[in-house]
Amino acid sequence: MINITDKHKCCGCTACVSVCPKDCISMLEDNEGFLYPVVDSVKCIDCSLCEKVCPVLHPLKNESEPLVFAAINNDESIRMQSSSGGIFTLLAEYVIDRGGVVFGACFDRDWNVVHDYTETKEGLAKFRGSKYVQSNVGNSFIQVKTFLDAGREVLFSGTPCQVAGLKNYLRKPYLNLLTVDLVCHGVPSPYIWRKYLQETVCRVYGIKKNKSVVNLCDYISDISFRAKDRGWKKYNVKVIYRNGKVEMMPYFENPYMNVFLSDLSLRQSCYACPAKLHNVQSDITLADFWGVDEVYPDIYDDKGCGLLFIHSKEKLDFLFRMNCRLLHQKLDIVVNYNPNILRSVNEPINRKFFWAVYCSQNLQVSYLITISKFVFMRIIRSIFRCL
Repeated sequence: MINITDKHKCCGCTACVSVCPKDCISMLEDNEGFLYPVVDSVKCIDCSLCEKVCPVLHPLKNESEPLVFAAINNDESIRMQSSSGGIFTLLAEYVIDRGGVVFGACFDRDWNVVHDYTETKEGLAKFRGSKYVQSNVGNSFIQVKTFLDAGREVLFSGTPCQVAGLKNYLRKPYLNLLTVDLVCHGVPSPYIWRKYLQETVCRVYGIKKNKSVVNLCDYISDISFRAKDRGWKKYNVKVIYRNGKVEMMPYFENPYMNVFLSDLSLRQSCYACPAKLHNVQSDITLADFWGVDEVYPDIYDDKGCGLLFIHSKEKLDFLFRMNCRLLHQKLDIVVNYNPNILRSVNEPINRKFFWAVYCSQNLQVSYLITISKFVFMRIIRSIFRCL
C-alpha cells in the first residue's frame, strides 16, 4: 500500500486514489494545506495498484528532444485574456470542434483551484490564465477514462506531475487523448491562498480580522493572477470585488506572490520535481517565452508570447493549421530565459523555520515575506559569526 513517509516523494497527483479498487485511499490535508494520500488499512486488500501507478515511484522517461516554437494566437482578444500567447485556447477549441471534452484548472465558486471539464467553447474561459495554487484534481482521472472509453476525444491540461499521474493511472495509450502541461515553477499552498483571500476580503469590506468569511463568492467577482492591463512582463494580480472596488497590484508587490516566488510556500516535492522536461509525459508543454523581446524584438509587443514544446510529433500536425504564428526555436536558447524548463527550484534553507513560525503564530500572509527576509538575514548573520 502507498505510505508517505517523505513528503518530497509525493506530488499529490491522486493517481493512487483513482486506481484503488476498494476506495480505501483518501486525500487529506496536512498542516501546510497540501493533500496527501492516506490508506484505510482495514479495507485495503494489498493489491499494490496504488504503488504501481505512482509517477514518483515509477517515473516514465521521455528521451526524445522536443520541437520548440515561439507561439502567438492571432486572436488578440484571446491572447489578452491568457497568461502568455493564448495557445491553450486554440488546442482546446480543436478538441471541442471534434466533439471532445477539455479538462483544466479553474476557480470554484469560493475561489479554490480545482480541476473541471467543459464540452463547450464558452466553457474554456474559466481555464484561461495561470492559477498559482495547487489544484484539487478530485475524480478527474476517473472522468477522463470514462470519456476515453466511450470514444470521446479528451484534452487534459495540468502540471507535469498531474499529467504523469494520469498517464500512469490509465496504464495504456489512448489515441483519443491529448495531454498538455506547462513549465511549472512549483505549486503553492492552497492553505496560504485561502488565508490570503480571507484577509483581503476582511480588509476591503472592513470585517474584523478574527472573523472567518465563509462564502468568498459573496465578496469577490473575479481574480486574475496575470492581468495584462499594464503589460505582459509587468503583470498585475487583479481582484474585482462585488462592491465595485478593483484592486490591481504588481506581482512583485503582492504578498501572496512574494511568498510564492520566494519558494517558501511550495509543495515539498517541487524541489525535486520528477516531471521536468526530459521526464514529461505530455504531448505538448506550454510556457512563457520571456526572452522574446531579445530574440525577436520585431514581434515583441508586451501582450504575451508563448513557448510550445511538441513531444508527440506524429499526431500533432494540426498545430500548423491553427490560427497562430509559430517560429522555430532552439531549446538551449529558450532555457536561458526560463530555467524552470529543465530545473527544479532549490528548497530554501529556512523553509522549516518559516512554516513553524507561520503555523504557530497564525500570522497574516502580508507578514510572510517579512518573516522570510528576517530568517534569511538571521542565517547570514549566524554564518558570519562562525567565520
